[in-house]
Amino acid sequence: MEFSQYRTDALLTITNRPPLVFVEGEGMWLTDHQGKRYLDYLQGWAVNCLGHSPQCIQDALAAQAKKLINPSPAFYNEPMVSLASALTAASCYDRVFFANSGAEANESAIKLARKWGQKNPNANGESRHEIITFDHSFHGRTLATMSASGKPGWDKIFAPQVSGFHKADLNDIASVEKFIGDRTVAVMLEPVQGEGGVIPATREFMQALRELTSKRNLLLIVDEVQSGMGRCGELFAYQLSGIEPDIMTLGKGIGGGVPLSAMLCKEAFACFEPGDQGGTYNGNPLMTAVGGAVLAALQAPGFLSSVREKGQYLRSELLKLTERFGLAGERGEGLLRALKLGRPIGPQIVELARDMGPVGLLLNSPRPDLLRFMPALNVSKDEIDQMIAMLAEVLETIAAAEAKQ
Repeated sequence: MEFSQYRTDALLTITNRPPLVFVEGEGMWLTDHQGKRYLDYLQGWAVNCLGHSPQCIQDALAAQAKKLINPSPAFYNEPMVSLASALTAASCYDRVFFANSGAEANESAIKLARKWGQKNPNANGESRHEIITFDHSFHGRTLATMSASGKPGWDKIFAPQVSGFHKADLNDIASVEKFIGDRTVAVMLEPVQGEGGVIPATREFMQALRELTSKRNLLLIVDEVQSGMGRCGELFAYQLSGIEPDIMTLGKGIGGGVPLSAMLCKEAFACFEPGDQGGTYNGNPLMTAVGGAVLAALQAPGFLSSVREKGQYLRSELLKLTERFGLAGERGEGLLRALKLGRPIGPQIVELARDMGPVGLLLNSPRPDLLRFMPALNVSKDEIDQMIAMLAEVLETIAAAEAKQ
């Protein structure tokens, strides 16, 4: 089928999409409407933690769809209860609220922090609602989560923003301290800034942040929508720093490709009252059954150690490319990694890699001078080698073109 036969003009334009339609996916591979295959290093922006259409998700969907899809969040259902129990058993948290997207989970964390700030006022008896976030952070696309984000330009798109968010500098504890006032209730951060360019918070900074927030009676919220669910080599990225935050949000990988997210908190901060929070589809058994299957796969013996091993292997191969082509280095945690290009050729690489034949390569450039890699956590070393070889071919093409100029 030709692309022109698809009525893409019926879709609202929200991003610039290339003229191709994906029709099938398996593991690390996607196939488009003309049968061309693509090695996929986006995986839905770190969503498909087990790759495209893994068998465990197919099985969970088929089995649960025959039993119960949505009884309403006004009632308990078996997969909801089971997944909540498994998540609390695997983490430092006691309570779980399920939602459908990372933004929704982060919105819930913001609401919970503000509710807690009402119940724990400052010395003047005033409720606390201000939250310190970080420059270049990304927390979602609702009005509140966009306001919490430090993505450049987002303060003007749908102005005015939701007030109450101050932007500190990642890995600079002094910049956090200067924003703490009598209305401050929490500090919220990504353990690894994904959209900001795969910038990890250091272990020392995370520990200093935990000490500071505890001392000042502030909540510490970790947004693990992208960095959680095994992506960084531990089940949760906060575990890399040996601390226990008060609230955590999950998304993307928790559903392995289906709409599922979660906000987790410790018992001391579980202050929502009936009616404070909800959602028509939240915690529905179809999605939470998938979440249970995904979590079981990530907790299988040896799985997370393999993520760490392949993360180091990807790192070493990216460093080889850095040396070969005179690039600026790499950074990241586990299988959330970035190649620093040193110059703004990221969009050019993305386009050339996608259009190369007979097999394409799907890459992401969140900043013009950087590529981000988010493969399935069960990616093979052969698939890493294949990506590196394809990327090297693209870099050679660019270098040859630049030499002629």
